[in-house]
Amino acid sequence: MQTLVSQLTTTFVDDALELVKGFGKVVVHLATAPIERIANACDVGGVLAARRSAPHRLYAISKNRGSRSRRKFSFSPFSSLSHLT
Repeated sequence: MQTLVSQLTTTFVDDALELVKGFGKVVVHLATAPIERIANACDVGGVLAARRSAPHRLYAISKNRGSRSRRKFSFSPFSSLSHLT
């Protein structure tokens, strides 16, 4: 049986961690919002909207494009954009 003090302590620590996580999400959102606005403004062909709505479909398209897509795994952060070339 836990004491009241240990329950209050664990509750306080859990709430403090969630508060820090929430503030972190807000900071990340504020930092990336201008980048997202620029990306959406530059998205002439609607590629970003298509990627958000059906990411598995674009992966299948890029996978069937020939010899370049025969690689099964890539460490490149831009490998998901290979269908644009």
